[in-house]
Amino acid sequence: MIVGIPKEIKTMENRVAMTPGAVLSLVKRGHEVRVERGAGLGSGMGDEEYVAAGARLVSAEEAWAAKLVVKVKEPLPAEYGYLRPELILFTYLHLAAAEDLTGALLASKATGIAYETVQLPDGSLPLLSPMSEVAGRLAPQEGARCLQKTQGGRGILLGGVPGVAPADVVILGGGVVGINAIKIAVGLGARVTVLDVNHKRMSYLDDLFGGRIVTMNSTEANVREAVARADLVIGAVLIPGAKAPKLVTRDMLKTMKEGAVIVDVAVDQGGCVETIHATTHVEPTYVVDGIVHYGVANMPGAVPRTSTFALVNQTLPYTLRLADKGLDAVRADGSLLLGLNAHQGQLTFAAVGEAFGLPCVDPKAALA
Repeated sequence: MIVGIPKEIKTMENRVAMTPGAVLSLVKRGHEVRVERGAGLGSGMGDEEYVAAGARLVSAEEAWAAKLVVKVKEPLPAEYGYLRPELILFTYLHLAAAEDLTGALLASKATGIAYETVQLPDGSLPLLSPMSEVAGRLAPQEGARCLQKTQGGRGILLGGVPGVAPADVVILGGGVVGINAIKIAVGLGARVTVLDVNHKRMSYLDDLFGGRIVTMNSTEANVREAVARADLVIGAVLIPGAKAPKLVTRDMLKTMKEGAVIVDVAVDQGGCVETIHATTHVEPTYVVDGIVHYGVANMPGAVPRTSTFALVNQTLPYTLRLADKGLDAVRADGSLLLGLNAHQGQLTFAAVGEAFGLPCVDPKAALA
């Protein structure tokens, strides 16, 4: 099969979908790999490394003309014209927060397989987890920076100093993003409160961190109380493939401290904060009601080399299956089948249909 690796065009997105080592694995199995010139430069991987691995260096058009296109981020409007019926697109799609992209994908009749909805029998999300880990660890770092007065924040050091209290950090959600955010926030010396709806998860986190965090049931009243005293709120909520629930409402902002910070990692699924909208690494923050909002939708792009290797470690086995067997790999693999979001003009992921009031078909039926 011909596999295409386009260069990412999202603002300040320096990740790349394939390392030279991954390309070599595909080439050794008899596949042709087309890599757009300069695709790996942002992650410190030169064109010559891809050539040495057996790739062909091509233009964006030639990369997108492949049967299987592997990306990091969802196609932007400038790329919609590349979508076509025979294309298999394997990337993060986040369709529930992207009505225009959903429409373009369905109109093109391309097959869209979303990293974020590939799911193992135990419910884990193997292709979302590595970037959730990165984003979770970045969130307290970015929040700490935004709390500086020079960045518009309250002028608070996250860990405090002897004789001065540390910052109050509130984390909404104790999943993969949440637990990684906890590790960094606790490590920096902050006072950390975590809210989640799953009592088992809270018990696990309480045991894991040995009383160094406070856990609370995620009710509206508890969220309201927690954000009112927070210096930094981290949104770490996830419903696989669906829009994130709005846990922090506009009226709650009025109860928060002037210069407090919100970092909403869930922004690429619509965000769990009513006032959040997607931003970029160029202009990452804005202020609403005196509260600094950080809404960068591709946070791991800030550390592209780490992120690229972490992502490709997980995506490569699935990419090899798709390259070897095409759609038969999706039919045979229950995890990939859950990753199928669109095929031949049919929407195949229920949560996206619910988000936009669109009809949805069973993925097995669509492939049949």
